Amino acid sequence: MRNNLNGVAGSLGKKSITKRWLLNNMGIILMIMMVLEMILIYVVQNYYYNSAKQYLTSKLNAVTSVLSLYADDGTVNFSSEVRNMVENFSEKDRMELMAINSKGKISMTSSGFSPDAAVYMSDYEEAMKAENKYGYYVGKQDSGERIMAVTYSISSMNSEYSAVRVVVSLAEVDSAVTGFIVIFTATCIGILLLLAFTGFYFIGSIVKPVQQISEIAAKFAKGDFSVRIKHDSDDEIGDLCTAINHMADELSNADAMKNEFISSVSHELRTPLTAIRGWAETIRTERDPVIFKKGIRVITNETERLSQMVEELLDFSRMQSGHFTLQQSAMDVLAELGEAALIYAERAKIEDITMTYEEPEMLPVVYGDKNRIRQVFINIIDNAIKYSNRGGTVKIVAGTSPEGDIRVTVEDNGCGIRKSDLPKIKTKFYKANHTKKGSGIGLAVADEIIQMHGGTLTLESEEGKGTKVTITIPPQKTEDK
Repeated sequence: MRNNLNGVAGSLGKKSITKRWLLNNMGIILMIMMVLEMILIYVVQNYYYNSAKQYLTSKLNAVTSVLSLYADDGTVNFSSEVRNMVENFSEKDRMELMAINSKGKISMTSSGFSPDAAVYMSDYEEAMKAENKYGYYVGKQDSGERIMAVTYSISSMNSEYSAVRVVVSLAEVDSAVTGFIVIFTATCIGILLLLAFTGFYFIGSIVKPVQQISEIAAKFAKGDFSVRIKHDSDDEIGDLCTAINHMADELSNADAMKNEFISSVSHELRTPLTAIRGWAETIRTERDPVIFKKGIRVITNETERLSQMVEELLDFSRMQSGHFTLQQSAMDVLAELGEAALIYAERAKIEDITMTYEEPEMLPVVYGDKNRIRQVFINIIDNAIKYSNRGGTVKIVAGTSPEGDIRVTVEDNGCGIRKSDLPKIKTKFYKANHTKKGSGIGLAVADEIIQMHGGTLTLESEEGKGTKVTITIPPQKTEDK
């Protein structure tokens, strides 16, 4: 967790996911909480003030109800009863009852203190004008104390007193409101802190792997494929880290195959060149016709081998750059397959390998590049002989598939291919058997050629039992197709 938070702290100094999260998510949450707090403060304050107002009104109603009875009773002194009620007010420890004379001045209070005669009472003015005879006031006194006052007009009951007034301090009400605000604010702060902590931890679980990915990508760019991303999550970030680690494995393997390819090609080029140079030196001074002819044959064979290897490299280069093209025309697949088989018949005989060739009388005409198709057949037959042991067999069969495609199979009983190597065998630079000569790109080029003809090249193999290569090419009757 500490590492996650450290990663977040390090990303705060620049434009980052953490900053965006703080400004967007936390900023919005903070604004929502502030709006909610203002609304709740308004609602709570109104609730408490309305409750206080209703309580004062009920007390004043009780007073005016009694005064109304006195006003209707002609046997009692109304003014005396008003003074008596104010002086003996039972709630004087909680609120103050005042009697206001006909001139609008406070003449007496339940507290016994003489009020300021010049005090302005807006609630009195309101009560004298209102139809329901009530007036209300909430505000500060000159002393700074906040009060609530409710006034009721009794001018119709008596000529000496015009109204009675109840006043209460709002200190307790404001204290309750303030307490609620403090509790709600503390709760909001706690929620924000919890959200921030969990958010930082969550963002850290994203930021830290992303930072690792960035650092490791920089190392990949420098050619170091040995580093890996450490992670312990099984979510999308974990999947991404796993995918990048897998990519690093593939890049490392590709880099190793590339280096091996360079080494292999260098060796494959050096071997025939050494033979050519050696035999050239020999036949320059040798007068024996037999040795001279042998030298010329070796030079010719090695030159052909070099030419074939260079042609493979050129084809691969064109394929990688997207400039690999076909010279298409109507062609006879059997003619090209037969020629390829004929080329390797003598070699198979020399290496004590039995090569059989089965073909039908006729196959559908294919619109394609005959030289490229022959190149594919040569490559496949060459591999079959190369990976067969002395006394082995290579079987070439041509025919059609149930779908009507042309199908050619080349099957041997040689060393076969390991199951782990089979999925990668058509990958460029990949060599399953490093003891045999070859650049590792011939099969990749052959597969590309067949795909460009709309066909497929598949391999079935079992280590120690042999390999079967199946080539299918769809027949195309016209150039337009």
